Formats: sequence, C-alpha cells, structure tokens
Amino acid sequence: MVIRPLLTSLLGLVMLTPTAPAQRLSADGATQTFGFVSDQYFSDVLFHFAPTYGTQAGLHQYDTQLEDYSAAGIQRQITALHLYEKKIEEIPADALDASVAADREILLNSIRSQLLSLEVIRNWEKNPDNYSSGITSSIFVLMERPFAPPNTRLRAVVEREKQIPQVFVEARKNLKNPPHIFTEIALEQIDGLVSFFEKDVPAAFVEADDAKAKVDFARTNAAVIQSLKDYKAWMQSDLLPRSNGDYRLGAETFTKKLSYDEMVDVPLDRLLQVALDDLHRNQAEFARVAKEVDPSKTPQQVLAELATIHPAPDKLLDSFHSTFDSLISFIREHNIITIPSDVQPTLEETPPFMRATTFASMDPPGPFETHSTKAYFNVTLPEKDWAAAHVAEHMASFNVGTIIATSVHEAYPGHYVQFLWQNQFPSKVRKLVGANSNIEGWAHYTEQMMLEEGYAAPSANATPEQVRESKLIHLGQLQDALLRDARFVNSIKLHTGLGEPSGRWTIDQAVDFFVNEGYQSRSVGLVETKRGTADATYLYYTLGKLEILKLREDLKKKQGSAFNLQTFHDNFMRQGFAPVKVIRKAMLHDNSPVL
Repeated sequence: MVIRPLLTSLLGLVMLTPTAPAQRLSADGATQTFGFVSDQYFSDVLFHFAPTYGTQAGLHQYDTQLEDYSAAGIQRQITALHLYEKKIEEIPADALDASVAADREILLNSIRSQLLSLEVIRNWEKNPDNYSSGITSSIFVLMERPFAPPNTRLRAVVEREKQIPQVFVEARKNLKNPPHIFTEIALEQIDGLVSFFEKDVPAAFVEADDAKAKVDFARTNAAVIQSLKDYKAWMQSDLLPRSNGDYRLGAETFTKKLSYDEMVDVPLDRLLQVALDDLHRNQAEFARVAKEVDPSKTPQQVLAELATIHPAPDKLLDSFHSTFDSLISFIREHNIITIPSDVQPTLEETPPFMRATTFASMDPPGPFETHSTKAYFNVTLPEKDWAAAHVAEHMASFNVGTIIATSVHEAYPGHYVQFLWQNQFPSKVRKLVGANSNIEGWAHYTEQMMLEEGYAAPSANATPEQVRESKLIHLGQLQDALLRDARFVNSIKLHTGLGEPSGRWTIDQAVDFFVNEGYQSRSVGLVETKRGTADATYLYYTLGKLEILKLREDLKKKQGSAFNLQTFHDNFMRQGFAPVKVIRKAMLHDNSPVL
C-alpha cells in the first residue's frame, strides 16, 4: 500500500486510547470503543496513507491528496499501524457480540497484513511499477467517474499531478534490488502510461472551462509525462542491469500472508494437494465433455478448435453485453439470488495501466460514492500494433465458453451483483476490508454454479448445433476453472518451491504449467505468471470457490429439505466481504474447517 505522512501527531493519536483498562469494559462499552477506534483507524491511517483509495471509496475530501512514497512516510505509516494494532488488541473480543468480534479480527488481520507487506515483503523497495502505475491510478480515479463537475475534478487532478514528480525522486531512492521480472513489467507498461497522460487524461476534461485550471493542467501534465519518460530511461539504463532480487516470499511469509488476508491456516503441503486434486477433477471433466463434442479428437484438439470460436475484436464488448439479459432472466426465473437493482454495468476497454496483467475486470463505485454510481466492466482488447498471431492468442481467451464464464464471473451473479448488495453489508469494516477468497471465490463459484443450475443447457428439442454449443460453453467454464487451478498451484510453487527437488519453481516452469496443465495459450501463461510473481496469493479464486462449495454442502446437511439456494446466496451476500471462515461461523454457528 502507498502512503502519506500523518496529519495528526502520534502523541495526539495516543490520547484517543480509552482511559479505562480494556478488560473492564462492558459489552456496550467495548462495542462503542471498537466503533470509535475503527472509525479513527479508517480516517487517520487507512485513507490518510492511501488517499487514492479514499477517492475510490467515494470520500472526496481526499481527492487533492497523493500518497507519500518516501521512506520516511512509510515509517510513519508503520508506526501508525502498530499503534492501532495495539489499540484494537486491547479491546476484548469476548466483550463484543459475534458480528463485531469478527469485525475486530478482520481489522486486526488487515493491519497485520499491511505491516507484513511494509516491513517484511517491502515491495516499496522491490517493485518499480508500484510507483508508475500507482500515480496513474491516482489520476484515473478522478477522471473515470463524473462524481463532480469537470472543473472540480480537473482542479483535483492538478493538485495530485503537482506532487507526482517527487514520487519518482523517492522511487530512485527506495528501489534497492528489484526482481528482474518486476522491472521488466514496469518497463512493459510504462509506454501505455505515458500515452494515458498524453491522450486519455486531456480527453477526459475537454468539457472543463476553468481557464486557470486548464493552464495549470497543461503545465502539471507535461511534468508528469516528462517524469514518466525520465523514469523509463532510468529503469532501462540504471535499474534493470542491477535488478537481481528475488520475488519469492518464502514459505513462512507466504503462510502468514494467507492467514492474515484470507484467515486460512491450512498447511501448505495439504493446500497444494487440494489444488492438484481440483485440477485433476477439472481435467477429467474436460476430457469427458470434449469426447462428447468430437470423439475423434483429443481434448487438446478440441481446445484448439474452441480457441478459434470467438467474436471479432471490435465486436467483443457487444458480445459481453448480449449475455447480460439472458443471465438476469435465468437468475430470476430459477431463484438463484436476489439482484437488488435493474441497472446494468457499463462496458468499456481496460485502462492502459491495467492491460499487461488482466483480461477482464469489474470496477464498481466505492461504498460511500453518492454522485456517480456506475460500475464499469473492463475488457482488454488487442492492441492495434499486435501481430495477427498475437491477436489470435489473445482472443482465444474470449471464446464462446469463456465469454459466458467471464460475464457470470464479472457481472451476473458475480462481482457486480455482490457490489449491488454492499448497502446491506453489516458494518463499515465489511465494506472497506475484504478477503479475496470471498470476493474472487464468490465470482469463481458462480461460474460453476450457474451451469450446474442449468444455464446454457440445451432444451429437450435442441438441434445438434445447440447441443454442441452448450458443451463448448461447458468447456469454456472448465478452461477458466483450470486457469484458476493453475494459479493455485503456481502461487504456492513460485513463492515456496514446495515439492521441487531444487527448492524453486522457475518462471518457465510456471508458464509451461499454465499451458500444459491449465489449458491456456502461451501468451496467457506468460501474463498469468508475471502476475503471480507480485500477486503472490492469487490462489484465492479456487480456494474461495472450494470454501463456498463446502459451506453450501455443510449447510445442506444441517438444514436438509429446508435448504434453499437463493436463501443461502442472499445470506452469504449479507455478510459482506468477510473471509469465508467468518461467514461459516455466522451461518453454521460452529468453527468447523473451511476446507
């Protein structure tokens, strides 16, 4: 996480500590104290050190502020995090009701995860892209939503841009010995970032008519562009030759991160076996369905055919949009989940600074945004200068099956529907602090669940072509499941080398695993491997899906004939973005294992 200095002295923050010893608090007193301290944490630490997240969350008092990327600023953040870790620890969990006690645990884990990142993982010393993509994101959140008039947002852009050149001064001081692949990724993305400031940012404010703001913007934007170009030259000539660091977290840090972020403490060897078992199940199912599609072909040959069945690149956004109505109708007719709004997400091309590591994503407004409530469904289109073979490889990720799976995952009933529920989340903690095994696990679970409930199944009088298309959609869902299985395996192996005689799993091995075992193209395998070096625990997709499936089955056993799928899904949504461990306890009233 990026940072800025505290506005309030730490002495002032210490005075916020309750005067009564924590163990003597009544239940009401403990709840009030936790509410007070957690609110102070969000304002004095979380948003204070990450004002871009404040803008994203819909809190626009942070719009003119930029993260402080200096080493001194990072130390101030570390001090503040330790202070609030102690404050929250002093509030006794047993004096809180179950939901608030869970919020306390969620918040403590989030603070400890941030401390692990800043003090142990130290990406501020290792990842040059944190600086270039970080500042780009800070401007993007001001231009993507019309939460205020163009002049107001342009003036906020100017204030943030004034501070950006100093960010690259701090980057040169902070970056010690990055992993070579981190510097490569930063260089791969930076031309797109320069183009973003040269073209996209000015185009976003063509309607602004504040003459002074436009003059100021011309100056600050030119300085940002030059800073990015200088940063690129510095990375090429200075940083890249000395980028010999290690991206691996190691087993101990990896385990701690998984525990803090996802509340999962399953031993890594068992976790790896869970991943491999799911991979093999999905491979076997893929082989079975592929044989039904064409008995004369191997699964790999059917996969190669599937890769060619996709829309033209300029029709890709339309193809996604056309799935929305059928998904919504099916969800309502089959009582899958309550959809709280009829408003659909807005489809658009993925922003430039995100294109190197993502194919599709959902970008909803923050929980406190009141003026611009659109959610954006981002899709990464092929670049205009790509060779035909590169375009074909990229478009293979958007075949007839994966378009359905991606629409389910990102929109209905995946991320977008979960976003629509956030007004019903029980607390600020559940809105602002999320577990990816919940968020991504839910979205990935819905891909499988929707087909199991009969979406895209052929009717009794379906033509052979319709039956075949249904099977191809199933194969697309399985291909996406295999992609997530390969992430699961590679995240553990890339960062711990578990099970490897040499004790390490190379970049080339990871790419090959995505291709050979995850049934992905080589270009996808490379993008996914690059992502896995920095997004160490991106196993959370399949991990979360398996946790939700187990929760559903355990609840079915407990409730018997009273079990109702829509009720299960609605109750899951009401718990917010909490780790599945917390949701299990709330829904089953026990501490049974998540896996």
